[in-house]
Amino acid sequence: MAKFSSLHRKTQNLCSCFVGSVRCVASASYNFVFFHVNSFTVQLLYFLLVSLFGFFVLKALKPRTAATFRPASLDLFFTSVSAATVSSMSTVEMEVFSDAQLLVMTVLMLIGGEVFTSMVGLYFKSSKLLTPRKTEGRVNSSDLSGIEMGIVATPELQKTQSEIDLEAQRFLKHNAVKLLGLLVAAYFFAINLGGVALVLSYMSAVPNARDLLEKKGLKTITFALFTVVSSFSSCGFVPTNENMIVFRKNSGLLLLILPQLLLGNTLFPPVLRLLIWALGKFVRRSEFDYLLNNTREVGYLHLLPAAHSLLLAATVFAFTVVQMVLFCSMEWNSEALSGMNGFQKFVGSLFQVVNSRHTGESIVNLSVVAPAVLTLFVVMMYLPPYTSFLPAKYAAEESSVGEQKTRGRQILENVLFSQLGYLVIFVIAICITERKSLIEDPLNFNVLNIVIEVVSAYGNVGFSTGYSCESRLNQKGSCVDKWYGFAGKWSGQGKIILIVVMFFGRLKKFNMNGGRAWKLQ
Repeated sequence: MAKFSSLHRKTQNLCSCFVGSVRCVASASYNFVFFHVNSFTVQLLYFLLVSLFGFFVLKALKPRTAATFRPASLDLFFTSVSAATVSSMSTVEMEVFSDAQLLVMTVLMLIGGEVFTSMVGLYFKSSKLLTPRKTEGRVNSSDLSGIEMGIVATPELQKTQSEIDLEAQRFLKHNAVKLLGLLVAAYFFAINLGGVALVLSYMSAVPNARDLLEKKGLKTITFALFTVVSSFSSCGFVPTNENMIVFRKNSGLLLLILPQLLLGNTLFPPVLRLLIWALGKFVRRSEFDYLLNNTREVGYLHLLPAAHSLLLAATVFAFTVVQMVLFCSMEWNSEALSGMNGFQKFVGSLFQVVNSRHTGESIVNLSVVAPAVLTLFVVMMYLPPYTSFLPAKYAAEESSVGEQKTRGRQILENVLFSQLGYLVIFVIAICITERKSLIEDPLNFNVLNIVIEVVSAYGNVGFSTGYSCESRLNQKGSCVDKWYGFAGKWSGQGKIILIVVMFFGRLKKFNMNGGRAWKLQ
């Protein structure tokens, strides 16, 4: 018994040492990632891991068409990347996927959207702001509360007034960032849940829309949840093969989805600032004033100064008007909007042009849209979501002049190309991989269609001209028109390049200043 007890104690000690070592390594790894790894690396790893997780789950689940068709592994990975990076590029028809797979894609879109990832970033930022005070171990929470209330305290702290003010400012910033994270979380859940409730109400009130889903074998709750999350996350996937074309006459449904498109994308910063301002009027807290007056110190990409927020909203409105004028003048009596009355055409046109700014849902077949309109769409897809007209005096206030840069960062900035330069490289690479099709099938495989596909993937939009069997010059061999993107007809190498483009586009905010070393004179 004594030997058994001794062995038991040794085993317990070994287990305790092992658990302690694991905790120590985990803590050290967390602290290293938390404080030393830059944001670009963290987000790149995040989207890679999320995409891989989505791929393995999608592959493990059976598709709706399991008996007749199973998507290839590359197409499943392409779909997972497209959902995680909220790009909505497709190489497989959406009605192939089962309800379980659609639910997985919903989760990928939910955690891949900019609002969600920025919300998680705020949590880590607030934790990082609090961590130095914990490591110093000199001030407890009651001391900080006293400092916040203006009580000059405790001679034992032995701090100068400037140190006390700095500590109070740090504490205020931490509370403000934490409050901002809660506001973004409330915004995120309120818009998504409210949107799902509204779409479900519409479906229950409009029989023809509900019957359409039943004919396609789609559950109403699946459609509502999937579409609202996709719209708010700026993804653009819809669980029907034809995207929103089948609902183009359901103007009420389009009008319910329109706010999701704007509130989760281009209008998020103005609405967020308006929300903070409104809450500050009812709840007198110093954190609200800090958020409104110290946007640069907060360091949250989506919290902009007052003037910038107003100018962003005005720019979004101006871009929408310009697109509406061109789209309606070119397409009002065209095949794209045939069979619709005046009100349906207006709402459908508005829905279409709003989607060109990074969401990608569509009520028309883009292959029949006028080239002038497609060219404007390419420009809109290329522009970052927060593009705005910013006069020089406001731009100077928000510039980062005097920012300290390491030698490594300076070298990196010198070798980086501009966004447009990388897009040209991607288009050339795809023209090389698809050179055989460019020769044999020039009406489908033309440079304009490739450019639209690449820019759409880069902008994480999802617009595509598709592929038309009737446009083939050589009609030999069987060909069936499919409701998926033009990339569905590309080679494996071309699809892999487009996957890289989707990742690059999702992380383009880290290279917005690329190419500044090149001087064009």
